[in-house]
Amino acid sequence: MNDTLGNWKRTQLCGTVTAEQMGQEICVMGWVQRRRDHGGLIFIDLRDREGVLQLALDPDRDPEAHKKAEQVRNEFVVAVKGKVSPRPEGTVNPKMKTGEVEIEVSELKILNRAETPPFMLDDYSEVAENIRLKYRYLDLRRPSVQKSLMLRHRVSRTVRRYLDDQGFLDIETPVLTKSTPEGARYYLVPSRVSSGQFYALPQSPQLFKQLLMVAGFDRYAQIVKCFRDEDLRADRQPEFTQIDCEMSFVDREDVMTIMEGMIARVFSEGIGVEISCPLPRITYAEALAKYGVDNPDLRFGLELVELTSIVKGCGFKVFASVADKGGMVKAINVKGAATFSRKELDDLTSFAAIYGAKGLAWVKMTADG
Repeated sequence: MNDTLGNWKRTQLCGTVTAEQMGQEICVMGWVQRRRDHGGLIFIDLRDREGVLQLALDPDRDPEAHKKAEQVRNEFVVAVKGKVSPRPEGTVNPKMKTGEVEIEVSELKILNRAETPPFMLDDYSEVAENIRLKYRYLDLRRPSVQKSLMLRHRVSRTVRRYLDDQGFLDIETPVLTKSTPEGARYYLVPSRVSSGQFYALPQSPQLFKQLLMVAGFDRYAQIVKCFRDEDLRADRQPEFTQIDCEMSFVDREDVMTIMEGMIARVFSEGIGVEISCPLPRITYAEALAKYGVDNPDLRFGLELVELTSIVKGCGFKVFASVADKGGMVKAINVKGAATFSRKELDDLTSFAAIYGAKGLAWVKMTADG
């Protein structure tokens, strides 16, 4: 039988207990991460969304609570009352937010019992995706998943606050609407009241935000769901969320400055990383010339170097003929790749052809040139 919560009230989350609270009586509630029986003393790691807190149960302090702790297993839901105390010398865990403290439990309630989970609910166990999705309610208890959702919350909160400071109105646009020509196929929703008619789910709030600008709302913003029935890609799924903004009476510099400020605020308040503005800027032409894409990762390092003018008219016909016919010859400096075998280099030639290259030549350069 489970205990009832009664008039117990949680005083704080497990992961927020600190050494400054030594001696205080608190009440915490959560899920049992693990239980360790040391032949008398029982230690329980209690988990909630903010972290893990160690509980210490001594049979001399409270025999009833200790007896209940003997029944506790992983993922039981429990509530405890007790005093914040320092961990014994040599047992401090600097890797935990609560690693300096433990709770000397004086009362314990088992609120809910649990069967043995189908997989360990930590970030170190490899679990097949189909099993994670089958037991999604358990997968959502894993620290990494919870941290991701909490980060998303902080980002959304920061974006809304920042755009509000910049004078944007947060306006919700319709989801069920009439289809309008856009880039991808629509998801359709049949209408019950109009037989044979369908609503279209929006690919983006394009028409609505333009309507708002014409109506004089001046600055509009929304964190909005978009639906596109198209083939999956690495950066695209059928349903995704975007930050959508529209501004009147501005130029390109205004738009870029506001977006840079938003990115800097998100990084600062989301993960504690400070970004200085303005951000470095490169033109579209420079991005394609150096990186081959218009959204380059500047950390990649393998920049394309234009050699067409150098090889034009040279004795190496493969390069010279390409240059004479208006083609391009580019090179990359792959440091440390002189150890590549001939087979590996031939494989790279085939790989380059996938992206439209007519060929690939190579030269190995030693440290002394």
